[in-house]
Parts: sequence; C-alpha cells; structure tokens
Amino acid sequence: MKRLDSKLLPFVLAGLQILGISALLVTQPLEYISTIVLIVSISGIFLGIWSLWTMRKSRLNILPDIRKGAVLVTSGPYYLIRHPMYTSLLLTFIPLFLNHPTGFRLGALIVLISALVGKIRYEEPLLRNHFPEYQSYTRRTWKMIPWVY
Repeated sequence: MKRLDSKLLPFVLAGLQILGISALLVTQPLEYISTIVLIVSISGIFLGIWSLWTMRKSRLNILPDIRKGAVLVTSGPYYLIRHPMYTSLLLTFIPLFLNHPTGFRLGALIVLISALVGKIRYEEPLLRNHFPEYQSYTRRTWKMIPWVY
C-alpha cells in the first residue's frame, strides 16, 4: 500500500479530527448529561481555552505543521503536557461518549483519538528538528496524558 503524501497528511489528520468532533457533537443528546460528565467536559473546555491563550504567541495552527515564526511554548499547561489542546479534547469528548455510548459514537471517538495520536506522531519529529531545546523538553513532559502517555 502506498503511503499518504506527506503534504496531504496534515490536512487529512486535521479533517479527521474535525470529523470526529463533529460526529460526537451532532449525536450528543441534550436531555440528560450527568453532573460528573458535565464537570469533566467543562474542565476539558477550560484546559483548551488555557492552552489556546498560552499558545497565542506561537502562531497557533490546526494543522500539525510548524508555522513560520513559531516559538516553543513551555509554560502554562505546556509545562507538564506537550499537547494539552489534544488532552482537552479527550477530557471533553470521552465523558460525553460515555454518557451516551453507541456504536457510531464509538467509531467517531476512535477517529478523533486516532487523528490526535497521528498528529502527535507527525508533529513531534518536526518540533525536534525545528527547536533544539525540544529534546530536553520531551524528557520532562508527557505527550498528552500525565503519568500515562
């Protein structure tokens, strides 16, 4: 099987991420969301907002490519987690899935998680090559889930 063109891969990964998020949002029933699900999901949203606020100085990009003029951000949530925006998506959408699990929603969650892991696997070598200090940063941080991954 031929590998996906490296110029196309960032767009495919971002598209799959958007597809997974959209499918989970569209199929989320609003009549009942448990309190714990709501608390964890809102925590994920706040982590995402904090990550975006912290990342603002680095030329944010939904594609897993490094923009011209980007800086390595290691403060805020990036002090502990290298990809806290991806973590925020997990904190937001895994509880929503568990609140209303269906086969379709499981597929959407798998697409989302696969896209996030794919983006990390694509992005990390770029970051290592672009930022000399990235290697030491990876030794003291977690990719997405503290003490796990």
